[in-house]
Amino acid sequence: MAGSVQLRRDSVAGADAISPLRRLSFLDRYLTLWIFLAIALGVAIGDLFPGVKGAFDRLSVGTTSIPIALGLILMMYPPLAKVNYDELGDVFRDWKILGLSLVQNWIIGPLLMFALAIIFLRDRPEYMVGLILIGLARCIAMVIVWNDLAAGDADYCAGLVAFNSIFQVLFFSVYAWLFVTVLPARLGLAGAAVHVTIGEIAKSVAIYLGAPFVAGLASWRILTARRGKAWYRQRFIPKVSPLTLIFLLFTIVVMFSIKGAAIVGLPLDVMRIAIPLLLYFTIMFALSFVLSRRAGANYAQTATLSFTAASNNFELAIAVAVATFGIDSGAAFAAVIGPLIEVPVMIALVDVALWAQSRYFIAG
Repeated sequence: MAGSVQLRRDSVAGADAISPLRRLSFLDRYLTLWIFLAIALGVAIGDLFPGVKGAFDRLSVGTTSIPIALGLILMMYPPLAKVNYDELGDVFRDWKILGLSLVQNWIIGPLLMFALAIIFLRDRPEYMVGLILIGLARCIAMVIVWNDLAAGDADYCAGLVAFNSIFQVLFFSVYAWLFVTVLPARLGLAGAAVHVTIGEIAKSVAIYLGAPFVAGLASWRILTARRGKAWYRQRFIPKVSPLTLIFLLFTIVVMFSIKGAAIVGLPLDVMRIAIPLLLYFTIMFALSFVLSRRAGANYAQTATLSFTAASNNFELAIAVAVATFGIDSGAAFAAVIGPLIEVPVMIALVDVALWAQSRYFIAG
């Protein structure tokens, strides 16, 4: 798959070609495997120890599981700590690129996922909602990895990640309320209507995105001021980055252990969720690539815009689904399938981008 195509960087003359898979860290390279293992472990625990759900219920306040809440917040912290908050100005000065990214991320992406969710899962409302939440959660973490592997523009990527982070804090709850509660009812999907208020979604977003956003911004401002940006990037970020995967896997284990043996009988459900996800990632990347190139963006900018538009913040989708609908809900189950599909597809699209670079863009 990805290893068959050599990575070429026009900006570095004579640089050795390196396989995209080899340039990933050990944890990132096998992310899909870790997620599958976490699901298997969770299913095994739930099947062997049926009382595990009761144990987590006793560690809850209302419908909020304290261990899961802490896990989700810690999962979201590293991506938001990585943002170069002082580089937002570079993106805001280029209104053409910013406007194109805005349209791709906050108009085309949500509408496309909404349409696919209705087409494929209108008879399974909770799964449909999980997919919609994935489409609303724009990527602010792994896109940096995909962008780097595809030789995208690092400065624009950092700026767009910061922009999407702020936009999500301000508007995600409104989008979720509109796409989950209002639009399905307006389209006559009575069986798919989900009775969740904007206040409930806003509360989830404030806790699971707002709290780590404030922590990430505070870390960046305080530590870069005291120790410098080089220390922050080279020493601090590598220390906290593994927390995202650790607590993502923790959340998955808990979620699947609560559903237990019931999950064993849901392989067809996984396939039904996977098909629209596969279509979404592929269509978004191809459409964004074409739009960016026609807008006059160079290859590095085109790759950055395309991966930013095609990727999703599955951590946020999982967090909101769990907080709003419950750990063992169908919406949470669908959100967990997101990274299973996204990771291998994005690795393949890195190769597609590098192929397109040599075919449609002038070297250098």
